[in-house]
Amino acid sequence: MEVDISGAKVFFTFPFDFPLLGKFQLSETIVVSWIVMILITGLCIWLTHDLKVENISKRQAVAELLVEKANSFVIGNMGEKFRYFIPFVAALFVTSVVSNLISLIGLRSPTADLSTEAAWAVVVFIMITYQKIKAGGVGGYLKGFTQPIPILTPFNVLSELATPISMACRHFGNILSGVVINALLYGALAVASSALLGLIPGVVGDLLSQIPILDVGIPAVLSVYFDWFSGFMQAFIFCMLTTMYIANAAEEG
Repeated sequence: MEVDISGAKVFFTFPFDFPLLGKFQLSETIVVSWIVMILITGLCIWLTHDLKVENISKRQAVAELLVEKANSFVIGNMGEKFRYFIPFVAALFVTSVVSNLISLIGLRSPTADLSTEAAWAVVVFIMITYQKIKAGGVGGYLKGFTQPIPILTPFNVLSELATPISMACRHFGNILSGVVINALLYGALAVASSALLGLIPGVVGDLLSQIPILDVGIPAVLSVYFDWFSGFMQAFIFCMLTTMYIANAAEEG
């Protein structure tokens, strides 16, 4: 069964109800997200297979370079005491990049679905809150909402809740805009191809007008920005905000 829900197809709905969850729907976002995780897992296994101390292979050199970049990024932005966040931030970055770029092979990017970024943002928000409570205690965390004066408490609460919302919507909006623009571009070029080649008289024109020739090449140039540059940039920004918010939360607490 396929129905359209906010651009993501639902491939299958289980006929029985799960407690507290209702009917479980297997959507396109879930399917592609699992494909992304399988690809990342396979890449990690391939990069870390048969590691050596001496005479390392180019594959191992790439793996070590990636680990060094992840270490320097997290430690440089958060400090040595947050070293244990390296696996989380690295996994978040790689998942975001692969999810953003998977549209290049014709699959719908999971990050074009707000639920994906919302889940990431909620996890980050929980970590931020935990760091604040860990540093200042529950009392100190709650007292922070009344600063500098108690009358600002509602605004401080809204500001706290705005953190995960802004992180999710920023990433989602940029990725979705690229998906929409690419779709509009393909559609416009297909219409232009049909109109242009339709000017050729006879059966040849009728045949060629059915082939979207202009869709070949031109969209690939724009995908350098919308897919490659924007995909890497949004993953970098999301991870940068994650490290900054968590580090600042520990200091504020």
